[in-house]
Amino acid sequence: MTGQPIKPSIEARLTTAGLPPLPRTAWLELDLDALTANLATLRTLAGPGVPIRPVVKADAYGHGAVPIAAALEAAGADGLCVATIDEALELRQAGVGLPILVLYPVPGPWLDAAREHAIDVTAGDPVLVERLLAAPDGAPPLGVQLEIETGLGRGGFPIDAVAGIAARLAERASLRVSGLWTHLQAPEDRPLTERQVERFEAAIEAIAAAGVTLPPRHVAASGSLLGEAVAAYDAARPGLSIYGIVPDPLDGDEGTGRAARADLQPVLSLHARPVRVVDLPAGWGISYGPSFTTERPSRIATLPIGYGDGWARSLSNRAEALVRGRRVPIVGTVAMDAIMVDVTDVPGPPVGVDDLFTLIGAQGNQRIAAHDLARTRTTISWEIVTAMSRRLPRVYHSAAGSLSVRYLAQRSG
Repeated sequence: MTGQPIKPSIEARLTTAGLPPLPRTAWLELDLDALTANLATLRTLAGPGVPIRPVVKADAYGHGAVPIAAALEAAGADGLCVATIDEALELRQAGVGLPILVLYPVPGPWLDAAREHAIDVTAGDPVLVERLLAAPDGAPPLGVQLEIETGLGRGGFPIDAVAGIAARLAERASLRVSGLWTHLQAPEDRPLTERQVERFEAAIEAIAAAGVTLPPRHVAASGSLLGEAVAAYDAARPGLSIYGIVPDPLDGDEGTGRAARADLQPVLSLHARPVRVVDLPAGWGISYGPSFTTERPSRIATLPIGYGDGWARSLSNRAEALVRGRRVPIVGTVAMDAIMVDVTDVPGPPVGVDDLFTLIGAQGNQRIAAHDLARTRTTISWEIVTAMSRRLPRVYHSAAGSLSVRYLAQRSG
């Protein structure tokens, strides 16, 4: 791994852009050039003419839904997927005009909002679809996409029921069957995936036999795009991979998608500057408990980030940070708003409050990836990034010089 280029400090970059300083010295940086490059890589994997509709649910996997969606729209994405109607409406209110699919059923009182804002909804439960059919007519037609239960056990219509439901929906002038999809349980498991695709094909055949015009179909998400086989159909909906993270089951895999996985670039990095650096004697307890006590005179830096920001308490005494391109241990129990780092062994002048720490991302020849934290916590990369709370400032940048920020409140006066 080559060293990372040195760029101006966050403070200098904000000043140059005419932006106010961040409200705290812990922040996320989001690389929009990496996002655009990832979209291009995934488009190549999906194949010629296959629309790419990235998933931006859960605040774009912690990356910030509105800025990420706007960047994807500018980069040529064909649509977006979210989990809830209010996530979709947030994007519409911000001016995002791409087609949007809500992947989970929408409560009845919100269907008019979906219709008004041209947001497709998902149907996947027999009781809820009856309520959808009983809803008052409206115009323009509401796009309804049918989820098929092929083996995930989480949502969707059984194969033997879907044709009848599709036919009933197609009879309503105020509804439009706009899509047919399923979700793979373990894309890296080829026999399991093949069984799911067979069931999906059976649903397609049943709908066609019922005389219903087949809507666009989509199955492929990150795992299948980056794995051995791609079942792209008429669209692909990458989630984790659009953010430059390989799904954990494929991390280190030597399959056919290995080269493409290497092309993905992480979009998110997490940084902080200390709010205190102090020399403490041997025998001094660090944080609550204490769960760590110094065994020697130690220099301890306090970073203003904690489990209230998504840095999990389970990382106490188990994770590392990067400072001056070196790995240093995070010590003591993670608090809601603070973690402590032992910087005693960092060479050169003593580490101070102006030093930059990286918690996710690269410094010099070292990198801490979401995968690394996931393994430490015995969880998955999805949880690491989506846990990043809204109170963490987010800085969006590109090589062209664009810079924008998102945080809870703008400075007044």
